[in-house]
Amino acid sequence: MENVHAVFNGTFDNLENIKISPLSRAYTFSDSVYEVIPFHNAKGIAFDRHIKRLQKSCNSLSILANIDLISKEIIELINKSKFKDGYVYYQVSRGVDQIRSHMFNADISTETFGYVVEHTFEAQSLKVMLCEDVRWQRCDIKSTSLLGNIMSMNNAKNSGCDEVIMHKDRVITEGGASNVFFASNDCVYTPNLSKNILPGITRELLIEKIKASGINVQEGSFKIDDLTDAKSIWLTSSTKGLAQVIEITNQETNIVVDHPLFLECEKIFKNNFLS
Repeated sequence: MENVHAVFNGTFDNLENIKISPLSRAYTFSDSVYEVIPFHNAKGIAFDRHIKRLQKSCNSLSILANIDLISKEIIELINKSKFKDGYVYYQVSRGVDQIRSHMFNADISTETFGYVVEHTFEAQSLKVMLCEDVRWQRCDIKSTSLLGNIMSMNNAKNSGCDEVIMHKDRVITEGGASNVFFASNDCVYTPNLSKNILPGITRELLIEKIKASGINVQEGSFKIDDLTDAKSIWLTSSTKGLAQVIEITNQETNIVVDHPLFLECEKIFKNNFLS
């Protein structure tokens, strides 16, 4: 990736010039957290909420982070890029070990890294596959440890799918890189937050705005059988926005493509954040 603006431990450079130690705990243990901050018209979308979540992830792993400095670096990456629309990937790791060890040294220095990517927020239609949720038990932390997601999503890719909807004992958790919504009987449903679900910023924004518009939203515990009768299913994330599911390859559904309730939710989200 040539001429991609990036920052490493406070120094700005092209991404191709940045080198990270093989003893970085981000590399050896995934002892790190990250955030994806989208922006539209060169302004961060829900910027403060993303920064707050990054701070919470750092706190959950007891990683020290200068959140004010990080915020300034993210803004500078957006400004340097000159992109109208895109996102910043920003990662905070515990630091670099002198020698690989499960127990880190107390005086280790925090390592930070980020880069900016141009991205167009376009409507997506997804073919998905249901799969068992095999991830660790703290998915509420936005950790870089995503091996369970990777295994499931690449298995789905090999089956001609774009994403997955995961479940634990048939109870829906989330997508491989997204939160799950579905609609039926003039109501929107989404799994309630738990340690098995990342509190998605787009999820949070959508719930707030569609509730304010008068649409009924219910958060709860839902089983994959609830998707069978759903008239619309969609996934949300910082880069997907609202992406409707057009097929679940390993379960029968009664999905109506471009269902009016989905279109209304999509319109509300776009009007508030992408206009």
